[in-house]
Amino acid sequence: MTIQGRKRLLDTLLFLFTLVVAIIFFFPIFFSVMSAFKTNGEIMKDAIALPTSLYLGSFKYLLTETQFPRAILNSLILTVIAILAQVLVIPMAGYAIVRRNNKWTRFIFLFYLAGMMIPFQAYMLPLFKELKMFGMYGNLVGPIVIYVSGSVGFGSLLYTSFLKGIPIEIEEAADIDGCSRYGIFWRIVFPLLGPCTASMVVLNGLGIWNDYLMPMLVLPSGRAKTMVVEIFKYIGEFSSRWDMIFAGTTLSIIPVMIVFVFLQKYFVKGIASGAIKG
Repeated sequence: MTIQGRKRLLDTLLFLFTLVVAIIFFFPIFFSVMSAFKTNGEIMKDAIALPTSLYLGSFKYLLTETQFPRAILNSLILTVIAILAQVLVIPMAGYAIVRRNNKWTRFIFLFYLAGMMIPFQAYMLPLFKELKMFGMYGNLVGPIVIYVSGSVGFGSLLYTSFLKGIPIEIEEAADIDGCSRYGIFWRIVFPLLGPCTASMVVLNGLGIWNDYLMPMLVLPSGRAKTMVVEIFKYIGEFSSRWDMIFAGTTLSIIPVMIVFVFLQKYFVKGIASGAIKG
């Protein structure tokens, strides 16, 4: 076999392997969406069968008879405000670490990275006591503060890797023209960080949107929490409402897919650039 033939065979095998992996990862999404349009009896009778009709009763019940609309709003509030705060704070932290580059900024950077190595369960109880002390336990402020502070380590690592590839001469030229330090960052540097920001928005936003533990523990019981927590309520010890579970899961997937489709190009570019420049 020639070299070209071997390369073609290798590309074909790689394509088939990638196709199989893609099908394996896509099947749970397809199964969830398909089951959302079936009654609970149809799911229990034959889980993998296609729906016989477009049943919308589960969606109607969730959106009109339960606290799910409020849970959707809570998820949106937590995700949007936390992401906006992260975009406001973390890029400036990464910029200061890279551009100052002294022993104090290096120590702060290592301090951020060290925080990523401590599991959440190790400081969970002291953190909740601190939230109660500052009056942030039992409302949406507590999770937002935790999401922002908990993402500083990863965000700083992502931005510092990307900032190393931005020429400092651009900033020096703006400085000569009389632009302030904040003006240099927000008007010149930050627009160049678009791919990196998109990567952080997708990764952290997905984590916040799908988080179960934090809203379950911090937000008050008896009231709507977030979409993931509300979906879990339909899982019982002896029986489960699978129609409600799959309908809620499908509703939670839609916003994530929309955001990822619009930011996919920047997300891939940001991850690749950060890996190369780091």
